[in-house]
Amino acid sequence: MSPNATAEPAALRLHGVACTFAGKDGASPRYTAVRDVSLTVGAGEFVSVVGPTGCGKSTLLNVAAGLLAPSAGRVEVFGAALTGINRRAGYMFQSESLMPWRTALQNVMAGLEFRGVPDARALAGEWLRRVGLGGFGDRYPHQLSGGMRKRVSLAQTLVLDPDIILMDEPFSALDIQTRQLMENEVLDLWAGAGDARRAAPGGSAAPRGGRREAPEDRSSRKAVLFITHDLDEAIAMSDRVVCLSAGPASHPIGEFAIDLPRPRDVAEVRATGRFNELHTAIWGVLREEVLKGYQQQLAA
Repeated sequence: MSPNATAEPAALRLHGVACTFAGKDGASPRYTAVRDVSLTVGAGEFVSVVGPTGCGKSTLLNVAAGLLAPSAGRVEVFGAALTGINRRAGYMFQSESLMPWRTALQNVMAGLEFRGVPDARALAGEWLRRVGLGGFGDRYPHQLSGGMRKRVSLAQTLVLDPDIILMDEPFSALDIQTRQLMENEVLDLWAGAGDARRAAPGGSAAPRGGRREAPEDRSSRKAVLFITHDLDEAIAMSDRVVCLSAGPASHPIGEFAIDLPRPRDVAEVRATGRFNELHTAIWGVLREEVLKGYQQQLAA
């Protein structure tokens, strides 16, 4: 848990959350995706949730975003009960979310325009520069590579300056090299998230590809809830990893503090002994649940 958790309310807290869905046309049995899920993300903390396919990870993210009301339990955002959309959160989806009729710059501007921000174009241009796409603002999504589109989506999320960032397997469709570049990009931007609020349009960004040597100041970071199937990704990026059981009625079965030093390079950290120790420990908890989930898929 974040060291700040005792001094201020958690950024996001799920208490005993359950989500049950009605059967199709009322004929099929009701299905409980998750049950008795309690989860906390401290201010400035990066928490990943891992578990078998179909265990309800994305369901929990939708609950945290306020897109899905839980059947039981409650959600708190910085100590206040969440009712409706979580307006302190930004959501980066697994699937493509860019509007194909808008350019990269116009896509990043969209949320600012909806909010009536007067300098939307300048702010959007600054965030495109921060993700390395300053010269691609006039390109349409179909003119960009998969990695570039993910960078635009990242800028689209962060330009709104959310206090909480929700990420649903955002890089799962990318090749391994592009994926690692994007993972490092997220860590760089997260480590310097406080700079975004203070940066003037046209200001300089940190060197791309290098790790920020910033002090450990969680007050300048966003809270991140990151969903992934990739245990290596979860360990390399996170402060904590939460493991879910196989469904139905999926629930937390383990929680691990990731004590790898920061800043991190996601490729280099995988070669360390401590990374391997953490991977062995977490996989020991997950393995049977992953096999159980796989058998359920085969039997379906």
